[in-house]
Amino acid sequence: MKRLTNEEALYLIKNADLKELGRLATQRKKELHPDGITTFIIDRNINYTNICWVDCKFCAFYRHEKDEDAYVLSYEEIDKKIDELLAIGGTQILFQGGVHPKLKIEWYEDLVEHIHTKYPQITIHGFSAIEIDFIAKVSRISVQEVLARLKAKGLASIPGAGAEILNDRVRDIIAPRKIDADVWVNIHKEAHKLGIKSTATMMYGTVESDEEIIEHLQRVRNLQDETGGFRAFIMWSFQSKNTELAKILPNLPKPSSNRYLRLLAVARLYLDNVPNIQSSWVTQGPYIGQMALNFGANDLGSTMMEENVVRSAGASFRMAKDEMARLIRDLGETPAIRDTAYNVLEVLA
Repeated sequence: MKRLTNEEALYLIKNADLKELGRLATQRKKELHPDGITTFIIDRNINYTNICWVDCKFCAFYRHEKDEDAYVLSYEEIDKKIDELLAIGGTQILFQGGVHPKLKIEWYEDLVEHIHTKYPQITIHGFSAIEIDFIAKVSRISVQEVLARLKAKGLASIPGAGAEILNDRVRDIIAPRKIDADVWVNIHKEAHKLGIKSTATMMYGTVESDEEIIEHLQRVRNLQDETGGFRAFIMWSFQSKNTELAKILPNLPKPSSNRYLRLLAVARLYLDNVPNIQSSWVTQGPYIGQMALNFGANDLGSTMMEENVVRSAGASFRMAKDEMARLIRDLGETPAIRDTAYNVLEVLA
């Protein structure tokens, strides 16, 4: 299949018939995943702290250090969450916090080592690029050293959080204190060099143009050409409730389901080198999450035993394992539970 150019991708976003886009994306999905299996993972988001100095305008989760409801979880609280996850057959924790202004590399090393030693069967998929960047700054060491030291203690994989739109004009409006697009890309590049795989994400629906969405996808595709380190691509729409950005830009249109499916299909066609595309049912709801499987997605993400960040901004969908399996079967595909590396652990016949 000929690689999609930026101009072709832009044309598809702006002009393509939605049903035709779905057909093309499904065809591409079947080329990559001919077995008809749709996967998901049983995991838990653990936000080890909500203290953050970055103050992203699209985020409703963060608190400042002196706020009454600011917290840093104790080992006992984290262990209890992992014990609950193990009880339902979970295999991964998505481990992220706010960008805490005072926690240094030794604190993170001790925490990762504690979890990895006590729960070796749990994969730690943790720490976004901005967390890693700030750990390096506050500890006065390089990003490479942060990654290498955390890997040595048991960090297996890093999430794509903090990408938003990889364009500095957009980032300067919605999160002016956040790392630049090039820094996000370079941190994932350094992780890939060390053998730490990651995911790529995109949050759309704020101030970005279609051209800037293509720029974002191009950055992901270019790095994947270079390193092959991205396991999956996940995108979702901006969730506005309780956010500063909604107050500053009250006339932002609410992203439609049509827009989500359109962008998802174009991502599947454009990101020809990224093996997995995840459906964001957490923000879109189960029905559109299911529809995404007809627009290029081959993975339903996580059962989301716990999710705090987008819930703070108004997204409150939940799904159990059986419901996820039913949604997959209803489309004529075979549900399967996977691990962090997208290995199938159990086919749910």
